[in-house]
Amino acid sequence: MGTDGDRQQAGDMTEAQQLALALRSAAHHGLSEGVCNHFSMAVEGTDHFLINPQGLHWSEVRPEDVVTIDAQGQKVAGRHPVEPTAFFIHSWIHRVVPNARCVLHTHMPFATSLTLSQGGKLEWASQNALRFYGKVAYDHEYNGLVLDDAEGRRVADAMRNARVLFLANHGVIVVGERMDWAYDDLYYLERACMHQVLAQSTGRPLKIIDPVVAKRTAAQIDGERQQSELFFAALARMHP
Repeated sequence: MGTDGDRQQAGDMTEAQQLALALRSAAHHGLSEGVCNHFSMAVEGTDHFLINPQGLHWSEVRPEDVVTIDAQGQKVAGRHPVEPTAFFIHSWIHRVVPNARCVLHTHMPFATSLTLSQGGKLEWASQNALRFYGKVAYDHEYNGLVLDDAEGRRVADAMRNARVLFLANHGVIVVGERMDWAYDDLYYLERACMHQVLAQSTGRPLKIIDPVVAKRTAAQIDGERQQSELFFAALARMHP
């Protein structure tokens, strides 16, 4: 990876390097859970996608550990097995959701906590939350582990027009067309949820931002992605 003087962009890395870096960074930021959850990245020009292997902690995943599977769930390359639910969740989202080249699924604590409360949702009360304004969907039905095509398709359909999906009693999924942008969204989603949970814990009502301001701010953040790219470059230096 880069040295302190470099600003290595995601485009300078292989797809496997980007995926491995995102996983190690998520472990560093406390977004992982045991050896569970999955990140994937579609391989351009094919129906294949890269995914983290079963049994490895995210902090130890290197590019050579990444596994390639096809649209039927068959392993194309890699030395490790793949956890079964990973295929059914990710394959359908890659196929169904627009611009879902990268699919990041976690049980990160503050975002997941919102899925455990009756009526829990991301409120438009912080600047970090506003980057997701108009881009969030909710799956309100917990239906057990995702172990078949029907459930994978149902989850993907719930996310069709969104960049973030909150899964009832479960966790979250974030998608993006680039890994640096998707990881930045994942990181700031957890921050937004953390700020909301902390504010709600005071027992005082949230200060909801005016929808006109919220929409304008979301467009401002979406139109300026250099910070996302610089963040990922910094992570490359931190986690070579």
